[in-house]
Amino acid sequence: MLMQDSNSTFINQISDVKSAEWDSLHDGTNPFISHAFLNALEQSGCVKAETGWQPHHVLIRGDRGSLQAAMPLYFKGHSMGEYVFDHAWADAYERAGGRYYPKLLSAIPFTPATGPRLLANKKQDQSALFKQAALLCEAKGLSSLHLNFLTEDDEQLLSHENFLIRHDQQYHWQNANYQSFNDFLSTLTSRKRKQIIKERRTALENNVSIEWLSGRDIKQNHFDDFYTFYTDTGLRKWGQTYLNREFFERISDTMADKMLLIMCKRGEKYIAGALNFIGGNTLYGRHWGALESHPGLHFEVCYYQAIEYAILHKLKFVEAGAQGPHKIARGYVPIITKSAHWFRDAGFREAVDRYLRMERSHVAEDANYAATFAPFKKQ
Repeated sequence: MLMQDSNSTFINQISDVKSAEWDSLHDGTNPFISHAFLNALEQSGCVKAETGWQPHHVLIRGDRGSLQAAMPLYFKGHSMGEYVFDHAWADAYERAGGRYYPKLLSAIPFTPATGPRLLANKKQDQSALFKQAALLCEAKGLSSLHLNFLTEDDEQLLSHENFLIRHDQQYHWQNANYQSFNDFLSTLTSRKRKQIIKERRTALENNVSIEWLSGRDIKQNHFDDFYTFYTDTGLRKWGQTYLNREFFERISDTMADKMLLIMCKRGEKYIAGALNFIGGNTLYGRHWGALESHPGLHFEVCYYQAIEYAILHKLKFVEAGAQGPHKIARGYVPIITKSAHWFRDAGFREAVDRYLRMERSHVAEDANYAATFAPFKKQ
């Protein structure tokens, strides 16, 4: 039985902890775990109980009150906006007479990007975080605790602590010390190289031009236009959007130097754009929208422009979001992502464990097969 740690607390809004305290627990290379990003989600109202994301973050303090560890944590009333899909588990659990929701989730809302979840300088403090969350599950009679898009260190720690590990697949671009986009193209087969050159040329026909904006260059009118693109595309594609205009206003005030906004003009009018976040060694592609349809423009803005930026700024990776096998032809390769899952019911845990053993095998096979379609020349 887990024991309550007298130095642990739960807070219902991240503003209850100072940003300097929270950010002292991570190295700053992942923009999404920052206090500024999480606070913008909460203060804008995108993350709250009414949207199915009730904050309940874990804090561990030392004897003198200094913050030793923290974990973003949410009561989830559904499984939307997570990008690790457990709807089938929820259905099975409830058909068996249980109540799957609310569950506990440690993740970055609406953000399928790998990053630290157990923020601490010491292993024992990391362990205290998820043990307190599991204790909360038991005390509240909740079905489960989940941690999504884990780093290798977090995954290894949790795999030794009775958590079930789930694998999934994304497509990331990797920088092999390229000096230019043409240098990258030279590593591709002739057919794929010609295809990309043609695709890029076609995307910029019809008097389309592209701007890179970051830091002070990003003005509110840019986000006005971008938000129009984002909501129009989101509503047409998924029927909903998770983020509101206030969220973008808040991050533009606090995180502009961590953002790359790629905007497209036709003539003097902005018609499309993509929002990226800049990490320590990674460019994270997050949101895209367009009011006009132009052949190849999505690939140009979301993939090729991101690659160009990464090469210019010597970033090692581009993460272009979840899913999308079409990224392979454009130089993105399959990468295994990982999540960890703890269930209060031992019988259900055993059933999920059997399922995940098979699923991990299938994911590995799919990734290996997808890699055979990579456009690179054979060594």
